[in-house]
Amino acid sequence: MGYRERTRALDDAARVWKGGYRPYDLVKEASIAVGVITLLAVVLAFLFSSPDERPLTIKGWAHSDPADFVTTALSELDGTSVTASYGPPYNNASDGQHIAFIHLAKWLGVAHPINAPLDYVINPLRSIQGNSTLQQAVATYTQAPAKQQAAWTTAYGKGLAKVNDSVTGVHSLTSASYGPLPTMMDNLLTLAQYGGLDGNLLSNRQFYSTDYTKILMFLADSGFLAARAQSEHLLGTQWGMMNETGSFPGQSWLWLYTFWYQIKPFSTSANADVLVMAIMGVLSVAFILIPFIPGVRDLPRRIPVYKLIWKEHYRSS
Repeated sequence: MGYRERTRALDDAARVWKGGYRPYDLVKEASIAVGVITLLAVVLAFLFSSPDERPLTIKGWAHSDPADFVTTALSELDGTSVTASYGPPYNNASDGQHIAFIHLAKWLGVAHPINAPLDYVINPLRSIQGNSTLQQAVATYTQAPAKQQAAWTTAYGKGLAKVNDSVTGVHSLTSASYGPLPTMMDNLLTLAQYGGLDGNLLSNRQFYSTDYTKILMFLADSGFLAARAQSEHLLGTQWGMMNETGSFPGQSWLWLYTFWYQIKPFSTSANADVLVMAIMGVLSVAFILIPFIPGVRDLPRRIPVYKLIWKEHYRSS
């Protein structure tokens, strides 16, 4: 900008306004807005109450769907569950999600370590005192070669797939080809149904036990949680990120995040989360930089919507 242009801009800024004036009480307007919003919040809270559902627990899961619980526990034991093979930040079973050569999960490492066989099966069973038969079964399994362990879990899994969804059906699996697994899984199911597994997975060295990561990951590996999420329209394929339980209104402002999960390649990609976050990061930066992007920053001036909003002002000026 040259000297003349700068001088003209300063003159325009210093020029006395000769148009019309209209009184405007900012405090009054703000008070009215706060009052209306407060009234709406109180009325809507009274009409709709809280959308929160009772939290899902491992105890409730073990009672409602014992076969699914044991099936999931078996997948944790043999390392085939999603959690066991997830990678960072839970374990080193894989490189984790990435974009091309950018492996953020791998670079950041394991922040919330989860050893699925030990955390979900072996250690909880070892915590049960006074049951020598169970402890012998655990020792037999842990000391067996990996090939023998795989043979037991494969045979037990096939048998589990044939029983009905009941505690009696799970306890009926007693074949010798299952090795120590019937004893281990029967006791694990009993521990879960009495609530002991919930407490076991919450135990940590912190004063407040608020880290529910292990419980949530265990539930996430099950068919129980997926079925509940589907019934509440909370799955990713149901735009679940912006939904609320029941018929309550959800987080509509998250529509753009969940939109990407509905289309390919994101809906079928194993790296969907990191890809969506990268796209939203780029879009967010672009939004912040709008005042500095030529052409885009001039759109409000070129599309005179402001004249419709302030039509009375422009009519009187």
